[in-house]
Amino acid sequence: MTRLQHIILFVLLLLASCTEREKPLAIDWPEVTAETKPWTRWWWHGSAVTKEGITSELESFKEVGFGGVEITPIFGVKGQEDQFIDFLSEEWVDMLVHTLEEAERLGLGVDMATGTGWPFGGPWIGENEAPRNVLHKTYVLKSGQSLKEKIQYIQQPMVRAVGDPVGIDQIKFPIAANDNLQELALDQVKFEKELPLICLMAYDQAGNTLNLTDRVKNGKLDWTAPDGEWQLYALFMGWHGKMVERAAPAGEGNVIDHFSKSAIQVYFSKFDSAFKDCDLGTLRAFFNDSYEVDDARGQADWTPEMFDAFQQLNGYDLRGYLPELLGQREGETSKRVLMDYRATVEQLISENFTNEWKSWSRQYDAIIRNQAHGSPANILDLYAQVDIPETEGTEILKIKFASSAANVNGKRLSSSESATWLNDHFQSSLADIRKNLERYLLGGVNHVFYHGTAYSPDDEVWPGWLFYAAIHANDRNTWWDDFSKLNEYIARIQSFMQNSQPDNDVLVYFPVYDRYAERGHGLLEHFDIRGNFYKSQVKLLGDTLLEKGVAFDLISDKQIANLKVDANQIVSQGNAYQAILIPKTTYIPVATMRKLLESANAGVKVLFHGDMPKDVPGLNDLEKRQQELLSLKEKMGATAAVASSLEELLTVVQLPVESMTQLGLQFNRKKYEGNTLYLIANWGEERIDQWVPMAKGAAHAYLFDPMTGEKGIAQTNGQSVYLQLAPGESCLVVCAETPFEGNSFSYYTEGETQKIKGEWEVVFTKGGPDLPESRTLSSLSSWTKFEDVKASRFSGTATYTTTFEKPAEKAAAYQIRLGKVHESAQVYLNGAYLETLIGPVYELTIPSEKLKETNELKVLVSNLMANRIKHMDESGQTYQRFYNINFPAHDAENRGEDKLFHADHWEAQPSGLLGPVELVELEEKTFN
Repeated sequence: MTRLQHIILFVLLLLASCTEREKPLAIDWPEVTAETKPWTRWWWHGSAVTKEGITSELESFKEVGFGGVEITPIFGVKGQEDQFIDFLSEEWVDMLVHTLEEAERLGLGVDMATGTGWPFGGPWIGENEAPRNVLHKTYVLKSGQSLKEKIQYIQQPMVRAVGDPVGIDQIKFPIAANDNLQELALDQVKFEKELPLICLMAYDQAGNTLNLTDRVKNGKLDWTAPDGEWQLYALFMGWHGKMVERAAPAGEGNVIDHFSKSAIQVYFSKFDSAFKDCDLGTLRAFFNDSYEVDDARGQADWTPEMFDAFQQLNGYDLRGYLPELLGQREGETSKRVLMDYRATVEQLISENFTNEWKSWSRQYDAIIRNQAHGSPANILDLYAQVDIPETEGTEILKIKFASSAANVNGKRLSSSESATWLNDHFQSSLADIRKNLERYLLGGVNHVFYHGTAYSPDDEVWPGWLFYAAIHANDRNTWWDDFSKLNEYIARIQSFMQNSQPDNDVLVYFPVYDRYAERGHGLLEHFDIRGNFYKSQVKLLGDTLLEKGVAFDLISDKQIANLKVDANQIVSQGNAYQAILIPKTTYIPVATMRKLLESANAGVKVLFHGDMPKDVPGLNDLEKRQQELLSLKEKMGATAAVASSLEELLTVVQLPVESMTQLGLQFNRKKYEGNTLYLIANWGEERIDQWVPMAKGAAHAYLFDPMTGEKGIAQTNGQSVYLQLAPGESCLVVCAETPFEGNSFSYYTEGETQKIKGEWEVVFTKGGPDLPESRTLSSLSSWTKFEDVKASRFSGTATYTTTFEKPAEKAAAYQIRLGKVHESAQVYLNGAYLETLIGPVYELTIPSEKLKETNELKVLVSNLMANRIKHMDESGQTYQRFYNINFPAHDAENRGEDKLFHADHWEAQPSGLLGPVELVELEEKTFN
């Protein structure tokens, strides 16, 4: 080829490249799949299910827009005992297989809890596999003295039950020998017994240590104290006594020792036996609820392998430091021993519980979904070990522990237990649930689970079977017919979220050893956003970053070790970050500091808030590690940024800041097909009708409304996108350097507003206990104010119908505003369905051509279950008939003398269409 031909070819390729770059981008809603739809936790009360009932409920789930279920067997319903099915029995497994087959037919996914209730445990877990705790006694001997006292510890009996008080004399040993465990509802049981001696250690004031364990026979110590004064520490191994909470029939019993590999292997052997002859091929995942072993008296803080595991991890014998471990000596050594002990517990729960569970699941070709929060370990690492990390709660920073583990470690899904105890029973609206789900989505979760849905037979009287901490997401709920709108909304958002990658800029280090060093009420430190964490620097720093609009993920020491550097960015398995931020930290491992220095020298922005860490954690090789840390800090000083204020650090490194948070907007930013994706929600009290800045640029933007499905090219001015969002509304924005193809998104300015003043015909169409009489209204008000006792106690749906004239002046479009609605509404115009509105704002836009000269407006409004429940409580009708926990209130004011939930003191809650209903003229908004 000649030189001229080379030049021509180069020019042609360059022109082709430019043409390709200038080609408009085609974009649309991603495909909605079973996994992008919301799922629900499906409680099986007493596992009293039938194949017909399973099929019926799965079909209703499919119809309303669920993508799948998680089966969790729990306590039974009183009076249904002959329908109970023992957990993991042949009949129970047959019901599971039927569920899998029917779900596959319907295109639904299925997960199952790895047990009943929570945590893992059951009647086949004996004393050897049950959780342990450590107790101690101390003795003082001087030179020449012998111990006369018998070395023994008698465990004091106790029993804690969820329901009626139970005496220890009513409980047989072992627990499995009791034949009324559903009625007993045991939460924790300790039997009176002599505890085994773990060890006996002697310490003198000169620092000498003697192991006297072998000198103890039948509780008598054969030893005379040498010169000096000796303190003797006897450790005993107790039984913590934690029982499975909310257990289903044949699931009651001891919880497992989460630190013991042999314990979980015994636990899984029951499942292996039950599953050996069946096909679980379509089961997606096994699930574990949050670590709730220690929500009881005392802590499960020991395991028989503790000493060996401690020495292997930390390089010294814990028996030499029992006074320090138990807090009997103050000072730095005590803190360091406690840190090492807690690090050992972390390793045990990681290796012997999480990894063993994950490995076991693979023989069934299943993944695992785990709620790690509450564990006595760094939950960032526990979340990172599993396939789907799952969170719960109402704080975005807490949510970020699970989503950060997914983002940093390249996991496609992170999930949430959503809408738990939002309000008290029967008071949660679809708007309440929507905001709760949005909180998870804004926090980085992309796979929400409702909490949840109780299986209930079709012929069961209203309100059916219920779970005690739920929003009651079932077809007996009055808003069920409108539920598909919320599910469609969530599915649209998750279709983007699950098919995108994280786009957070900063990694925030979680200084776990600072938490390990702080002695609390027990030997273990549980990781959740509560207690000491509220005072920690990570909490304060994280809240500030969220407020300022800095996109970040949390990261642990183990995860920092796996980071790489590329083009001045620090790269994890799941994302590339511009900086790593170290909060005010006292203890940091040498390996972590070494990695930070390596990263800083390679061009990464390493930021220290306040000062560099002061010391290393742990006790072994302390002086050597302290010297190395000092050397690393000296070298780090030339490359890292250190500042006392976060604002100064952000200025130094010029991180992208999403200033939209100052407008009351919340966001989650991600990467989508090479572009920037924003989920934006208006949680402020004012309407947004303005240019909204996008830190990652907005040369071109495409706007999606996940509630209506509308989409189009957005107005941009280079760095901002024009948004119109009412309070409570949200949108998805895709920003790109290349223009998009398609129609423009519709923007409007408001013109004249007219009230729809005609009479309303009100017909009650569905619900109970009785349908109120139809009526004509000249003005709108809550139907509880009608002169009809049936209306004040009615929960269900009423149809409101009126007519109105088309305005004389033609507008580009019109907006129908319903005003106040309690609680959801389906809107029809001239016989055609328009939209379902779930709040908090009840308005919809229609093109002008949909209006006739005279128009019929029909609104189907559904209220909450509350008023009918109030009537049931007032008239003594029984729906609270559950074993175990029956039926608690969320709020103290709703607890009766029997400590159960009662609504008979409630005022009738506003219901129906309250208005004012308005028609607003809209004109297309013009932009320069």
